[in-house]
Amino acid sequence: MIRILLLRGMLAGVVAGLFVFALARWIGEPQVERAIAFETSMDQAKGEAPEPEIVSRSVQRSLGLLTATVVDGTALGGIFALVFAFAYGRLPITSPRSLSILLAGLGFVTCTVVPALKYPASPPSVGNPETIGIRTAAFFLLLAISVAVMVIAAQIERRIHNRLGTWNALLVVAVFFVVVVTIAAHFLPNFDEVPAGFPATLMWKFRVAALEMQVLLWAALGFFFGWLAEKAVSRSENAYR
Repeated sequence: MIRILLLRGMLAGVVAGLFVFALARWIGEPQVERAIAFETSMDQAKGEAPEPEIVSRSVQRSLGLLTATVVDGTALGGIFALVFAFAYGRLPITSPRSLSILLAGLGFVTCTVVPALKYPASPPSVGNPETIGIRTAAFFLLLAISVAVMVIAAQIERRIHNRLGTWNALLVVAVFFVVVVTIAAHFLPNFDEVPAGFPATLMWKFRVAALEMQVLLWAALGFFFGWLAEKAVSRSENAYR
Protein backbone atom coordinates (compact mmCIF):
# COMPACT_ATOMS: atom_id res chain seq x y z
CA MET A 1 0.00 0.00 0.00
CA ILE A 2 2.83 2.41 0.82
CA ARG A 3 4.39 1.75 -2.60
CA ILE A 4 1.10 2.56 -4.32
CA LEU A 5 0.69 5.76 -2.32
CA LEU A 6 4.31 6.74 -3.02
CA LEU A 7 3.84 6.35 -6.77
CA ARG A 8 0.59 8.30 -6.67
CA GLY A 9 2.20 10.99 -4.58
CA MET A 10 4.96 11.39 -7.13
CA LEU A 11 2.37 11.51 -9.92
CA ALA A 12 0.46 14.20 -8.04
CA GLY A 13 3.74 16.06 -7.61
CA VAL A 14 4.39 15.95 -11.36
CA VAL A 15 0.96 17.43 -12.05
CA ALA A 16 1.47 20.10 -9.39
CA GLY A 17 4.88 20.90 -10.85
CA LEU A 18 3.36 21.42 -14.31
CA PHE A 19 0.80 23.82 -12.86
CA VAL A 20 3.55 25.74 -11.09
CA PHE A 21 5.59 25.89 -14.29
CA ALA A 22 2.68 27.48 -16.13
CA LEU A 23 2.14 30.02 -13.36
CA ALA A 24 5.86 30.78 -13.09
CA ARG A 25 6.05 31.48 -16.81
CA TRP A 26 3.07 33.81 -16.52
CA ILE A 27 3.75 35.83 -13.38
CA GLY A 28 7.27 34.91 -12.23
CA GLU A 29 9.48 35.22 -15.30
CA PRO A 30 8.55 38.86 -16.09
CA GLN A 31 9.75 39.85 -12.61
CA VAL A 32 12.98 37.90 -13.07
CA GLU A 33 13.59 39.64 -16.39
CA ARG A 34 13.12 43.04 -14.76
CA ALA A 35 15.50 42.13 -11.94
CA ILE A 36 18.14 40.96 -14.42
CA ALA A 37 17.74 44.18 -16.38
CA PHE A 38 18.31 46.17 -13.18
CA GLU A 39 21.41 44.11 -12.38
CA THR A 40 22.76 44.67 -15.91
CA SER A 41 22.21 48.42 -15.65
CA MET A 42 24.04 48.48 -12.30
CA ASP A 43 27.01 46.63 -13.83
CA GLN A 44 27.08 49.05 -16.75
CA ALA A 45 27.01 52.03 -14.36
CA LYS A 46 30.05 50.60 -12.59
CA GLY A 47 31.81 49.98 -15.90
CA GLU A 48 31.77 46.22 -15.34
CA ALA A 49 31.08 43.66 -18.03
CA PRO A 50 28.02 41.48 -17.43
CA GLU A 51 28.76 37.98 -16.23
CA PRO A 52 28.69 35.41 -19.04
CA GLU A 53 25.63 33.16 -19.14
CA ILE A 54 26.50 29.53 -18.47
CA VAL A 55 22.95 28.63 -19.45
CA SER A 56 21.04 30.97 -21.76
CA ARG A 57 17.97 32.75 -20.48
CA SER A 58 15.82 31.08 -23.13
CA VAL A 59 16.78 27.67 -21.73
CA GLN A 60 16.46 28.86 -18.13
CA ARG A 61 12.88 30.08 -18.54
CA SER A 62 11.74 27.07 -20.59
CA LEU A 63 13.37 23.67 -20.17
CA GLY A 64 15.30 24.66 -17.06
CA LEU A 65 12.24 26.04 -15.29
CA LEU A 66 10.12 23.06 -16.35
CA THR A 67 12.73 20.61 -15.06
CA ALA A 68 13.06 22.44 -11.75
CA THR A 69 9.32 22.62 -11.05
CA VAL A 70 8.61 19.02 -12.07
CA VAL A 71 11.56 17.56 -10.14
CA ASP A 72 10.69 19.64 -7.10
CA GLY A 73 7.04 18.62 -7.34
CA THR A 74 7.90 14.94 -7.76
CA ALA A 75 10.20 14.90 -4.75
CA LEU A 76 7.70 16.81 -2.62
CA GLY A 77 4.91 14.50 -3.76
CA GLY A 78 6.88 11.43 -2.69
CA ILE A 79 7.60 12.87 0.75
CA PHE A 80 3.98 14.00 1.06
CA ALA A 81 2.75 10.49 0.28
CA LEU A 82 4.98 8.99 2.99
CA VAL A 83 3.69 11.52 5.53
CA PHE A 84 0.13 10.70 4.46
CA ALA A 85 0.77 6.96 4.86
CA PHE A 86 2.11 7.56 8.38
CA ALA A 87 -0.76 9.87 9.39
CA TYR A 88 -3.63 7.82 7.92
CA GLY A 89 -5.23 5.82 10.68
CA ARG A 90 -3.36 7.72 13.39
CA LEU A 91 -5.40 10.91 13.06
CA PRO A 92 -9.16 11.08 13.65
CA ILE A 93 -9.80 11.77 9.96
CA THR A 94 -11.17 8.85 7.96
CA SER A 95 -11.50 10.57 4.59
CA PRO A 96 -8.28 10.36 2.51
CA ARG A 97 -9.22 13.55 0.68
CA SER A 98 -9.79 15.50 3.88
CA LEU A 99 -6.54 14.23 5.38
CA SER A 100 -4.60 15.08 2.22
CA ILE A 101 -5.98 18.63 2.17
CA LEU A 102 -5.23 19.06 5.87
CA LEU A 103 -1.65 17.84 5.46
CA ALA A 104 -1.18 20.11 2.45
CA GLY A 105 -2.36 23.09 4.50
CA LEU A 106 -0.05 22.21 7.38
CA GLY A 107 2.81 21.65 4.94
CA PHE A 108 2.23 25.04 3.35
CA VAL A 109 2.32 26.79 6.72
CA THR A 110 5.31 24.81 7.98
CA CYS A 111 7.50 24.73 4.88
CA THR A 112 6.50 27.94 3.12
CA VAL A 113 4.87 30.56 5.35
CA VAL A 114 7.17 30.28 8.36
CA PRO A 115 10.50 30.48 6.43
CA ALA A 116 9.10 33.15 4.07
CA LEU A 117 8.15 35.46 6.93
CA LYS A 118 11.78 35.57 8.06
CA TYR A 119 13.58 34.98 4.76
CA PRO A 120 11.26 35.90 1.85
CA ALA A 121 12.20 35.04 -1.72
CA SER A 122 14.44 37.55 -3.42
CA PRO A 123 14.90 38.22 -7.15
CA PRO A 124 18.25 38.28 -8.97
CA SER A 125 20.63 41.10 -7.99
CA VAL A 126 19.35 41.05 -4.39
CA GLY A 127 21.73 39.48 -1.88
CA ASN A 128 25.46 39.51 -1.26
CA PRO A 129 27.20 36.53 -2.91
CA GLU A 130 29.59 36.36 0.04
CA THR A 131 26.75 35.60 2.47
CA ILE A 132 24.95 32.99 0.38
CA GLY A 133 26.28 30.17 2.54
CA ILE A 134 25.08 31.56 5.85
CA ARG A 135 21.79 32.71 4.31
CA THR A 136 21.11 29.24 2.97
CA ALA A 137 22.04 27.61 6.28
CA ALA A 138 19.80 30.00 8.24
CA PHE A 139 16.87 29.35 5.91
CA PHE A 140 17.12 25.56 6.16
CA LEU A 141 17.67 25.75 9.92
CA LEU A 142 14.43 27.70 10.29
CA LEU A 143 12.70 25.22 7.99
CA ALA A 144 13.92 22.29 10.09
CA ILE A 145 12.81 24.01 13.30
CA SER A 146 9.39 24.70 11.80
CA VAL A 147 8.92 21.06 10.77
CA ALA A 148 10.13 19.77 14.15
CA VAL A 149 7.82 22.11 16.07
CA MET A 150 4.87 21.09 13.88
CA VAL A 151 5.56 17.40 14.62
CA ILE A 152 5.78 18.13 18.35
CA ALA A 153 2.55 20.16 18.15
CA ALA A 154 0.79 17.22 16.51
CA GLN A 155 1.94 14.93 19.32
CA ILE A 156 0.73 17.41 21.95
CA GLU A 157 -2.65 17.66 20.22
CA ARG A 158 -3.08 13.89 20.35
CA ARG A 159 -2.36 13.86 24.08
CA ILE A 160 -4.71 16.69 25.05
CA HIS A 161 -7.45 16.12 22.47
CA ASN A 162 -9.75 14.04 24.70
CA ARG A 163 -9.11 16.21 27.75
CA LEU A 164 -9.69 19.65 26.21
CA GLY A 165 -11.80 18.90 23.16
CA THR A 166 -11.04 19.53 19.50
CA TRP A 167 -11.13 23.32 19.32
CA ASN A 168 -9.37 23.99 22.62
CA ALA A 169 -6.65 21.47 21.79
CA LEU A 170 -6.11 23.04 18.37
CA LEU A 171 -5.94 26.50 19.93
CA VAL A 172 -3.30 25.36 22.45
CA VAL A 173 -1.06 23.74 19.83
CA ALA A 174 -1.50 26.69 17.43
CA VAL A 175 -0.31 29.11 20.13
CA PHE A 176 2.53 26.73 20.99
CA PHE A 177 3.62 26.56 17.34
CA VAL A 178 3.50 30.31 16.78
CA VAL A 179 5.34 31.15 19.99
CA VAL A 180 8.14 28.63 19.50
CA VAL A 181 8.85 29.42 15.84
CA THR A 182 8.67 33.15 16.57
CA ILE A 183 11.28 32.81 19.32
CA ALA A 184 13.48 30.64 17.08
CA ALA A 185 13.22 33.11 14.19
CA HIS A 186 14.08 36.00 16.50
CA PHE A 187 17.49 34.50 17.30
CA LEU A 188 18.37 33.72 13.69
CA PRO A 189 20.39 36.32 11.76
CA ASN A 190 18.75 39.07 9.71
CA PHE A 191 19.91 40.02 6.21
CA ASP A 192 19.32 43.40 4.59
CA GLU A 193 21.10 43.21 1.27
CA VAL A 194 18.78 45.01 -1.13
CA PRO A 195 20.89 47.24 -3.40
CA ALA A 196 20.19 50.97 -3.42
CA GLY A 197 17.67 51.97 -6.05
CA PHE A 198 16.11 48.54 -6.42
CA PRO A 199 12.40 49.04 -7.31
CA ALA A 200 10.18 48.31 -4.32
CA THR A 201 7.29 47.33 -6.57
CA LEU A 202 9.46 44.75 -8.32
CA MET A 203 10.47 43.23 -4.98
CA TRP A 204 6.84 43.09 -3.87
CA LYS A 205 5.58 41.54 -7.12
CA PHE A 206 8.37 38.96 -7.13
CA ARG A 207 7.66 37.86 -3.58
CA VAL A 208 3.90 37.73 -4.17
CA ALA A 209 4.50 35.63 -7.28
CA ALA A 210 6.77 33.26 -5.33
CA LEU A 211 4.10 32.87 -2.65
CA GLU A 212 1.36 32.30 -5.23
CA MET A 213 3.40 29.53 -6.82
CA GLN A 214 3.77 27.83 -3.45
CA VAL A 215 0.04 28.15 -2.81
CA LEU A 216 -0.66 26.49 -6.15
CA LEU A 217 1.92 23.77 -5.54
CA TRP A 218 0.52 22.73 -2.16
CA ALA A 219 -3.12 23.12 -3.22
CA ALA A 220 -2.70 21.03 -6.37
CA LEU A 221 -0.74 18.41 -4.46
CA GLY A 222 -3.29 18.20 -1.65
CA PHE A 223 -6.37 17.98 -3.85
CA PHE A 224 -4.99 15.73 -6.60
CA PHE A 225 -3.21 13.35 -4.24
CA GLY A 226 -6.33 13.20 -2.07
CA TRP A 227 -8.32 12.06 -5.08
CA LEU A 228 -5.73 9.43 -6.02
CA ALA A 229 -5.29 8.26 -2.43
CA GLU A 230 -9.04 7.87 -1.96
CA LYS A 231 -9.17 5.55 -4.97
CA ALA A 232 -6.17 3.56 -3.71
CA VAL A 233 -7.58 3.17 -0.20
CA SER A 234 -11.00 2.21 -1.57
CA ARG A 235 -9.50 -0.50 -3.78
CA SER A 236 -7.39 -1.81 -0.92
CA GLU A 237 -10.40 -2.02 1.40
CA ASN A 238 -12.51 -3.75 -1.25
CA ALA A 239 -9.74 -6.29 -1.87
CA TYR A 240 -9.90 -7.43 1.77
CA ARG A 241 -13.67 -7.85 1.82
